[in-house]
Amino acid sequence: MSNTATLSPNAQEPISFHVAEEHHPENGTLLGFWLYLMSDCLIFACLFAVYGVLGRNYAAGPSGADLFDLPLVALNTSMLLLSSITYGFAMLEMNKKHVRATLVWLGITGLFGLAFLGLELYEFAHLIHEGAGPQRSAFLSAFFTLVGTHGLHVTFGIIWLVVLMVQVGKLGLTNENKRRLMCLSMFWHFLDVVWIGVFTFVYLMGVLP
Repeated sequence: MSNTATLSPNAQEPISFHVAEEHHPENGTLLGFWLYLMSDCLIFACLFAVYGVLGRNYAAGPSGADLFDLPLVALNTSMLLLSSITYGFAMLEMNKKHVRATLVWLGITGLFGLAFLGLELYEFAHLIHEGAGPQRSAFLSAFFTLVGTHGLHVTFGIIWLVVLMVQVGKLGLTNENKRRLMCLSMFWHFLDVVWIGVFTFVYLMGVLP
C-alpha cells in the first residue's frame, strides 16, 4: 500500500491523502487458472468430437473390442481415482498447517500418478507391438491422440507436484504455496473427470458391438 500527501503552501500541512488500492493476486491467479482450465476443456472437447467421428473407422483393422483390456484399464482408472482422493487428504492437512503430513499425501498422490502413467505406457507399447499403432487406422489415430494428450497432462501434473513438494519443504505452507496447491488441486481433479469420460466413451463403449 502506498500513501501520497498534498501540502498547503502556507501551512505546510497535509490537506489530502490518496490511498492506493491493494491488489489481490490470489483472486487474479485463481481466475486466470479457471480460464486456463476452460481452454483445456475446449481442447478435450475437440478430441472427443474427433474420436466420436473416427472411432468406428477401423480400415479393416482391429476394433476396440479386439484390443482393449478392460481389467487393465479399470486398474489404471482406480490409480487415478485414488490419487484424487489422496490429494484431497493433502489439502485437508494443508488447511491444518501440517507440513509433513501434506508432503506425505502429496508423495502418495505422485506415486499413484506414476502408476497410472506406467500402465498407460504398457498399454501403448502392447498395442504397438501387436501392430495396432496410431498409423494403422483413423480409429487408432484418434485413440492415441486423445488418451496420449491426457497422459501428457498427467505427466506435467506430476512434474508440477514434485516442484511444489520441494517448495513446501523449503518454505513451508506460505500463502503463495497454498495458492499453488489449490491450483494444482483443480488441475488434478479436472484430469480425473476427463479420464472418467475417456473410460466411458472410449473403452466401455469401444467394446460394444
